Amino acid sequence: MTENLIKLLSEEKIFPIIRSKEPQKAIDTAKALIDGGIKILEINVENPKIFEAIEEVSKYARVCAGGIITSMQADAAIMSGAKILSSPIFSMNLLKLSKDKQIPFIAGTTTANEAYNAWKSRIPFIKIYPITAMGGTMYVEDLLRPMPFLNIMPLGNVKLEEVCSYIDAGAKAVGVGRDFYDGYSYTEITKRAQKVIKELKG
Repeated sequence: MTENLIKLLSEEKIFPIIRSKEPQKAIDTAKALIDGGIKILEINVENPKIFEAIEEVSKYARVCAGGIITSMQADAAIMSGAKILSSPIFSMNLLKLSKDKQIPFIAGTTTANEAYNAWKSRIPFIKIYPITAMGGTMYVEDLLRPMPFLNIMPLGNVKLEEVCSYIDAGAKAVGVGRDFYDGYSYTEITKRAQKVIKELKG
């Protein structure tokens, strides 16, 4: 499962992150992205109702439950069909739970020390957040220069047009949130997904 996660994320390179308090809006946004060719995405657990969205979207794509901080949230996400857990923090409790349940865990880190410790704990994919505030692509290059073995995914106010430059800097995948869907119609969201996938595959 973990190897498959690394393979899929590395192949797709783009990781949409949906944040919404309304389950139906999260579902509709996810379906628009999936129509555009997205195979793996994150739905942030803004409230307990969002588990409904995870359950529905899991029928069509690999869903990561994001914003997970407690074991209770993690269990509910897994029960709803989430195949991956993602957290803004690096939590040993969540790491243990993910190993027990054999569900991949993507940990959130900011510094080089945190990223290294996450790697040592055998976390397959490491989020670097907030990447824009930390220096963007230059920060990715600086992190990877001494630690090229890290599978990192930068996110935090990343724009779609910046995705390719992050991949060129050495990121295995890039997380994009609001810029994918905020203020766009579902048709436009589908087109934005198609465009970025074409750029990445081309």
